[in-house]
Amino acid sequence: MRSVVVQEPGNLLIEQRSLPVPAANELRVKVAYAGICGSDVHIYHGHNPFAKYPRVIGHEFFGIIDAVGEGVDASRIGQRVSVDPVVSCGHCYPCSVGRPNVCTELQVIGVHRDGGFSDYVCVPQQNAWQIPASISDQHAAMVEPFTIAANITAQLKPTQQDIALVYGAGPMGLTIIQALKNVFAVKQVIVADRIPERLKMAKENGADWVIDNSHQPLAEVFGKEGVLPTLIIDAACHPSILQEAINLASPAARIGILGFSGEPSTITQQSITSKEISIFSSRLNSHRFPMVIEWMEKGLIQPEKLITHCMPLEEVKQAMEIFANDQKTCCKVLLKLD
Repeated sequence: MRSVVVQEPGNLLIEQRSLPVPAANELRVKVAYAGICGSDVHIYHGHNPFAKYPRVIGHEFFGIIDAVGEGVDASRIGQRVSVDPVVSCGHCYPCSVGRPNVCTELQVIGVHRDGGFSDYVCVPQQNAWQIPASISDQHAAMVEPFTIAANITAQLKPTQQDIALVYGAGPMGLTIIQALKNVFAVKQVIVADRIPERLKMAKENGADWVIDNSHQPLAEVFGKEGVLPTLIIDAACHPSILQEAINLASPAARIGILGFSGEPSTITQQSITSKEISIFSSRLNSHRFPMVIEWMEKGLIQPEKLITHCMPLEEVKQAMEIFANDQKTCCKVLLKLD
């Protein structure tokens, strides 16, 4: 079988590997589609501190179960499934309180263990979620990206009276925009980005107001309009954003952080406590696959608005370059494996 392997930072190749055999409580998935994420690019270039090399990358994928290990019901063979990349121990404190995404022994498929950029991959049986016939194969490959939006919104609890500000109109930001508008029906969604083409995508995905903040400070724009966001999500992931978000926020606002930068972010306690602002962080997802699958079934989200490229596995290097460098026309790239 073919597997996309990052041997070491900067060295990506397609290897021929033996077909994996599922262990006890595992099943094997014949992968049909896999999405490229920023973390895949970071592993490729050596910028992901959690990755172990060599590594088969890919944590957003969909396929068909074609074999099962001991302890797995054989009737699952043939099921269409999307795979949750979060592999947890099930007994540590975070797991016991429903937070497996920060398990003390966390493994992420495609980061700590081999992932879905491969013709076949073995995964724990509980990580494979059956996809209804009403959801297409390509859309099924998009379940994982939307779990990012599901996880942060589950913490922030958007309401119809919220004025939401989303920093960043990349793939993460666009999933969040769709969730805020279509699932939670928030009053207004404002999006800030510095790429006009991304702002156009934000509009197409439901943003009410888009702002190019490369030349006009948000504080100036909001001051003129008398806007005080009650909910702010940082999907641009730059350390300087947090203090600005705190300054812009309404009293009693909630702020969600998705960033993973190791650089320091300077904030003041007074600016937080004087408004009693709540700050949440979010990593991966904690059992959000059923929620997103339900969103898709009900037609609340439109994954097709994010998919801009679909390329064969053999063109993975080109696909990674497009995803990393073409921010004007590229949003989400799917690799087609079957």
